[in-house]
Amino acid sequence: MKTAKLTAIAALVLMVGLISCESLVDDLNTDLNNPTDASASLVLTGAQLGNVSVQEGHVARVAAMWSGYFTGTDRQYKDIYSYNVTGASFNDVWQFVYQGVAEQSRLVIEKSEATNNRLVQGIAKIVKANALGTATAVWGDIPFTEASDIAQFPNPAFESQIEVYAKLQLLLDEAIADLESGIGTSPGAADIHFNGDASKWKDAAYTLKSRFYMETKEYALAYAAAEKGISAASRSLLVPHGTTLNVNENLMYAFIARSRVGDINASLSLAPKLLNPASPTYRGNAKTDETARYNYHFITVNSTGTVIPVSPNTNSSLTSRGLFGQSTSYPLVTYAENMLTLAEAGLRAEGLAAGLEKLNLYRAFLNTGGDLDPTYKTGTYKYLYEPYTAADLAPGGMLNKAGSTADQALLREILMERYITFNGQIIGFNDLRRTRKEAVSVQLAPSAGATLPERMIYSEAEINSNTSAPNPVPGVFVPTPVNAN
Repeated sequence: MKTAKLTAIAALVLMVGLISCESLVDDLNTDLNNPTDASASLVLTGAQLGNVSVQEGHVARVAAMWSGYFTGTDRQYKDIYSYNVTGASFNDVWQFVYQGVAEQSRLVIEKSEATNNRLVQGIAKIVKANALGTATAVWGDIPFTEASDIAQFPNPAFESQIEVYAKLQLLLDEAIADLESGIGTSPGAADIHFNGDASKWKDAAYTLKSRFYMETKEYALAYAAAEKGISAASRSLLVPHGTTLNVNENLMYAFIARSRVGDINASLSLAPKLLNPASPTYRGNAKTDETARYNYHFITVNSTGTVIPVSPNTNSSLTSRGLFGQSTSYPLVTYAENMLTLAEAGLRAEGLAAGLEKLNLYRAFLNTGGDLDPTYKTGTYKYLYEPYTAADLAPGGMLNKAGSTADQALLREILMERYITFNGQIIGFNDLRRTRKEAVSVQLAPSAGATLPERMIYSEAEINSNTSAPNPVPGVFVPTPVNAN
């Protein structure tokens, strides 16, 4: 994927008013700078970019602070880090979900139905499912069926989180059927992720299905879906980024390293302590060397050579491009997630042998460098991920010093691997909440008080304008329904 594509598409979207005119003398009273229509492909691009803002923007930063990945250190992010947050801070992202993605996806589907372009319909349904799946995960009950049709439903009903997850599964099933039909014309470069590749979108749909089944704790179904999911890193659903200021930069980089320098670091966070070989809580062992991954994820010296508090790695040079570098692609739905779902769901639904096999397959991927940027595979930093054995899981073994059961030891290792892998992603926050009350989980200390946050706060604008909104509004420490027990 060429990172220049986002720049070209942005320009294309700006020109939609020009290309929509059939004649220079038609509709003289029409404002060409405010187009009222666009092709399905152009609207699809808009929906995809809206989803990027949902997945990679403010909610991801908040989730990272509440998951032990980032530390809020200044201005409102210092307050949010301590769980002092209001619905006003989520107004924009709520708008991205519903106007930027759900509404635009609905238009894409309608336009594509008119031309029987099932390929584009399928893509739009997956983008919509990604955005609304994230919304229900972080907020709980949300508008779904009545959303994005303000004329018919001025106060769209909030549906229960369980119902929304079920409808998301049906939506993804529809998308898969659309993609398997072989009917439709490719949107080409208007699809910023896969250039209209139906097989890659189908893989992503199955991995999304497995994600949602994990979040509802239906592990056998999650395992079955993941078996049909993303089968190679090259088929992961990523956001391509580049180096054009305010156009196609990695959103984490733009915030942390440029627009809000000093608001966020990782100085009090759990993740760097687990990855740092010099830390007392380092998770490495004789078969695991996390040196390269630690340095890829975090930095302690900035680009000028100045020592700084441990921070997300925003290095962006030709010799050092970090996990949050300016042009580093951002993960949406990935091979790593799919493999780790196979490992965890396999253990829970199929047993120890299945879970261990899948974890070792993922470790074999890591042992080739995994998702490290090529600049961190040069040998400067070591990495090692040898396969684990049953002996490692047995009481007293490498992964079981406390003498728990082998199943518990393996689950602990898988959950820890998921935690590290999902650094800076919303699904890391989802995992922590899903497993928090279980006997085996990643232990995270609250950054303030004695209670960990369980959800984002509903958009203040939505609460004030929608008479169907929840009343009373649930607070940040109230679990969503899927995590209530």
